[in-house]
Amino acid sequence: MTDTALRSATDSVSEIGLDLRITDAAPVAITGIDGNAFVGTGAAPLIEIFVAAEQRARTSQGYFRSAVGERLRYVEHSVDDGSIRLVQRDDVSGLEATTTLIRPEATRAVRVETTITNTGSTSVVVTAVSSLGLAFGESEHDLDDVLLLSGESEWLGEGRWSETPLRDELPFLDLPAHAQDGRGRLARTSHGAWSTGEVLPTGVVSRPDGTALAWQIETSGPWHWEITQSLRSGVLTLLGPTDLEHQFAHRLEAGASFDAVPVAFAASTEGRDGALGELTRYRRTQRLRRPVDAALPVVYNDFMNTLMGQPSTEKLLPLIDAAADAGAEYFCIDAGWFADPTIGDWWTTVGEWREAPGRFSSGLAAVIDHIHARGMRSGLWLEPEVVGHDSPVARTLPDDAFFHRFGERVREDRRYHLDFRHPAARAHLDATVDHLVADFGIGYLKLDYNINPGAGTDVAAETAGDGLLGHTRAFRDWLVDVQRRHPELLIENCSSGAMRMDGSLLSVTHLQSTSDQQNYRLYPPIAASAPASIAPEQCGNWAYPSVDMTDEETAFSLVSGIVGRLYLAGFLPQLRAAQSALVDEAVTVHKAWRERIAESMPFWPLGLPAWTDDVIALGLRSGDDTLLAVWSRGELADELSIPLDASGVEQLYPATPTDDWSIGITADRLIGTTAPGATARVFRVIPAAATAAAPAAEATATPPTDFPTETPVHSGLSPRVAP
Repeated sequence: MTDTALRSATDSVSEIGLDLRITDAAPVAITGIDGNAFVGTGAAPLIEIFVAAEQRARTSQGYFRSAVGERLRYVEHSVDDGSIRLVQRDDVSGLEATTTLIRPEATRAVRVETTITNTGSTSVVVTAVSSLGLAFGESEHDLDDVLLLSGESEWLGEGRWSETPLRDELPFLDLPAHAQDGRGRLARTSHGAWSTGEVLPTGVVSRPDGTALAWQIETSGPWHWEITQSLRSGVLTLLGPTDLEHQFAHRLEAGASFDAVPVAFAASTEGRDGALGELTRYRRTQRLRRPVDAALPVVYNDFMNTLMGQPSTEKLLPLIDAAADAGAEYFCIDAGWFADPTIGDWWTTVGEWREAPGRFSSGLAAVIDHIHARGMRSGLWLEPEVVGHDSPVARTLPDDAFFHRFGERVREDRRYHLDFRHPAARAHLDATVDHLVADFGIGYLKLDYNINPGAGTDVAAETAGDGLLGHTRAFRDWLVDVQRRHPELLIENCSSGAMRMDGSLLSVTHLQSTSDQQNYRLYPPIAASAPASIAPEQCGNWAYPSVDMTDEETAFSLVSGIVGRLYLAGFLPQLRAAQSALVDEAVTVHKAWRERIAESMPFWPLGLPAWTDDVIALGLRSGDDTLLAVWSRGELADELSIPLDASGVEQLYPATPTDDWSIGITADRLIGTTAPGATARVFRVIPAAATAAAPAAEATATPPTDFPTETPVHSGLSPRVAP
């Protein structure tokens, strides 16, 4: 390639704020975004490719310096409407990588999509494809002051973040003295189909000077991210499924293509919160804004701390009336509506999704009609990907419509797992949804996912991990198709709470249940941390007041919902008058602020909370308007000292200040004393004069005009299994 072509390539890349290294002697590498100093010139290859025939060019534990990846060379590029399309090829293996770097409007984030095509004449078995490689730092010592924000998660304890020195896991090795890259790694890996069931696919590295880099991997299948050390820098590598971690391999026949898992990264000069804010803007660009989505309705659900999967006409009618009186706009009947009431445990009977005879005294339709008569839209719970072993569907659907390993149908906790690549599986759920919408007028589906099927399925796939990736992509495709057929239908993403709160599913669902946690004292760290993974307006934070709570505890339980998506539950008809007034007030405050919440940037003035923190704070900034939620969980009154650039605060919830909370503003912080016990407040922050104007960078990103696909260039779906 000529010098002129090199200059042309560099100039073109600069049009969307990216700097690339393009040379005849090495693979393409990203070397900068918006002049951000965090992205280094260590020039890690943009893409790594591992194949069964040859893994690394230089031995290592990490996914760095692959043999094929090191041989990739620039072929061509084009620039179009905020995106760059780059083509590289390895002449030895015949593999060609086409990478599209997309810069959504009004963000400092980049989405990365790559398709690998076999241009050779023989098949190639791919064992891992990195979605992104990115160097940061200019020397090994540049890692000494780097902080890493990473998160762990599990059922009832979602989104437990920690920020620690990178050197705690990657020691200084004096690599230049050895003239070699490091061989170890700091790694985070998901397992099975709970994409956020153990660790989170999002992270941030930052420095004291404010430079920061955030990322997320966008798949509900397996993923892996890691940081390694090269001679000159740290190297961040983001991947989907891999051979070693996920039993993944994909055979590419001559002429065939494979789509890597999409990822995104964002840079900021405003530290950890700034980088997560850029991801928030980016997440909003990936979601379709249908009119029904834009309404951001308040939902009441009868499950949490309420009916717990045992609905009946007699139990539901008073809940429906109380929810309507409180201002709920949707009422969702959760699990159990399909179950024979004479059977205590419906776990093994799921899958047919038809009304259970005898469950409702006048039939399900009469209950739903009452929901509609009270001015609310109706919703139902489904778990579409599973079939209980006692369900007739386990016998009527074709055997190859289910996950298999080694010739045996996969069974997890008395349940089978459907394979959405199979047309019979999709047809069964299409008929289910069409029936519920047409015959009952359902406007909301809570889609749950309560088992992890393990490595996946080896039916119509090279390996189990390959089959699992194909299924997750087909399931997402099904979600998109359902909403195209039913444009007024809202869909909630749930997976035993938030065991699958990944960017792939969140881009095509309306909101995310943030937890199954029933202890109201344990919910604040979950609710406050959720906006690091989810756009605030998608954070379905449960608020379940109970008659045995004090008024302070009632308000405490409702604050989480006010600053996310208010997701009501609980026996509202039993509440004392003062408690009912607090519920009504919470709904009113949330409705007044929900449109601003949907444009807000989250920030954490005390840092992302530790699981046992007594005082927790979450801010949501939208131009001049800022909400600040403060929870206190100490048995005694807590002293407050919260960094905040403000001239004052106005207490929004509860509306009437009490002497138990003493709040004031100094030059740079909110100070005061809380009431003892579980207590919480929501404040409107009055900005300091110097910061009253909204920063230009907080422009609203433009959402897509059609449903986003996981990989827009190609469908990304494995071929459907023949019936």
